[in-house]
Amino acid sequence: MADVFRIGPETARLYHRELIADDAQDVFDFNGHPLVMKYTGEPLWKSLEETKQRLRDYTEFERHGFGRWGCVYKPENKVIGFSGFKYIPELDEVDLGFRFHPEYWGQGLATESVLACIEFGFEILNFERIIALVLPENTASIRVLEKAGMHDTGIFQFEGKPTHKFIIKHSE
Repeated sequence: MADVFRIGPETARLYHRELIADDAQDVFDFNGHPLVMKYTGEPLWKSLEETKQRLRDYTEFERHGFGRWGCVYKPENKVIGFSGFKYIPELDEVDLGFRFHPEYWGQGLATESVLACIEFGFEILNFERIIALVLPENTASIRVLEKAGMHDTGIFQFEGKPTHKFIIKHSE
């Protein structure tokens, strides 16, 4: 892919951009939070140093031209989560993922971000379809995906866990 989209969509309250080393504390604040990680299927991030290393090692933008952007909450100019895309080679699909610090839950920010990312994915990145994978017990994320117009295709086994697969196509 010739273009690298390190900057994602902007909404009324958020802008999306590549995460950098200076964001490590904000990223650790949500990826090291038990409530945030409870329904991700991933372990808690253990330290600020681990977070810095993960940010340094993140290569999705170089490999695919897109990735998970940091979500910067405009009123505070602070990274409060991430939202964006990841190529999943095992499925040959582009996954839309999102994660926010609990302090910002229940304000419609996840839905705002997901809707903007879907539009960006179709209009700028020219995706034909986008999927989102979510564990069945993550009812809040399921509601966000439904509000964004994604359709649940059912549960399948992914990485050893029952997982919902939501899909939206460009034509929808």
